[in-house]
Amino acid sequence: MSTPGYATERETTEGKVFNVTGGDWDTVVEGVDPLSDERIVVNLGPQHPSTHGVLRLVLELEGETVTEVRPIVGYLHTGIEKNLEYRNWVQGTTFVTRMDYLAPIFNETAYSLAVEKLLGIEEQITERANTIRVLMMELNRISSHMVWFATTGMELGAISLMLYGFREREYVLDIFELCSGLRMNMAYVRPGGVAQDVPDEAIKKIDELLDYLPKRLAEYEAMLSDNVIWKGRTQNVGVLDVTGCLAMGVTGPVLRSAGLAWDLRKTMPYCGYETYDFNVPTATSADVWGRYQVRLAETRESMKIIRQAVDRLRPGPIMVADKKIAWPAQLAIGVDGMGNSLEHVAKIMGQSMESLIHHFKLVTEGFRVPPGQVYVPIEGPRGELGAHAVSDGGTRPYRVHFREPSFVNLQAIPAMSEGALLADVIAGGASLDPVMGGCDR
Repeated sequence: MSTPGYATERETTEGKVFNVTGGDWDTVVEGVDPLSDERIVVNLGPQHPSTHGVLRLVLELEGETVTEVRPIVGYLHTGIEKNLEYRNWVQGTTFVTRMDYLAPIFNETAYSLAVEKLLGIEEQITERANTIRVLMMELNRISSHMVWFATTGMELGAISLMLYGFREREYVLDIFELCSGLRMNMAYVRPGGVAQDVPDEAIKKIDELLDYLPKRLAEYEAMLSDNVIWKGRTQNVGVLDVTGCLAMGVTGPVLRSAGLAWDLRKTMPYCGYETYDFNVPTATSADVWGRYQVRLAETRESMKIIRQAVDRLRPGPIMVADKKIAWPAQLAIGVDGMGNSLEHVAKIMGQSMESLIHHFKLVTEGFRVPPGQVYVPIEGPRGELGAHAVSDGGTRPYRVHFREPSFVNLQAIPAMSEGALLADVIAGGASLDPVMGGCDR
């Protein structure tokens, strides 16, 4: 017997099976007369490899043609935004990094920039810290795009690209591990600067990546750009023009594939992006093919920015000088990841009692942030990632809410898919590059 409010269940030879609930599935199915109506209702997801996570699509079909699409989100509740209200401002970094798990550095940077704006210390962020932030964001943009090439290739039948894309991503994750001790969810960018300096071995690895990656991108193009099957699955598929993008708030490569060169690194610069030489790639086809071309070009532009950032790295502090804000730990990477260096612990314990108390209070309680609210947008791999932070003057956020591009862009699936073929729903949805960790946060 089922309990009200819960999914119905039944026992099978494989164990207990639950029915998927939510959305208006029951209403849709009840409206179909199987004897006189040729409509078919298909439930795609929420557990399906082509939905990029726990995304559910309820599709109405007439033959192979899609007549209506209902995207249903909410299956990956992490409670990250609510959890931020119960942690101090620095601890919040360890939560936001887990939202869009393919772009952790961007989550951390948007959040840290918002906290710094509330504190009024934007001008105090050191040149080296800003350069490292740009360097890490562009490396992260490349790793995110590599996952897009890999997963989209797999979904459209180019299985080799799945292997190659993740192979290239490993190079970037190795660099992240050298810098932070972790490959993902690093909590590396923090209010006031960054947690750890970039070591020399990481710079060497970055130089290797910049020599290695152009050859691999050329291989991607050789495999795909003249491939008649790839063209057939991407050209004139998932079309969404500029008007549609602007009406639904769609940003990032999808907007730029429609011809509008809107990139926050150029239009609303942050972290010193206005001082870097790079272009904003665009296309005019407004389809899956155009988004493929834009992401290829963006990867090459990111390499240009990384080279400039490496050349700009000058010795200097990586955290603000204000000891009432600066994270007091001197971190070091050990065999079990990143943590306090033993030398720094000994130094703290050997200083005055006041110094030890200050260290304890700053770590456990955190610094106070003046009352106010800010919104800080940055250009993530999927589009505009904005952090709206509200402070009531305490040591913890009153409210933090993110404008997440995956969530906003997903509403374009019906516009791109209705009237097209069922197979094109997969291609169009993949071209949005949604990450459900960012959508359900």
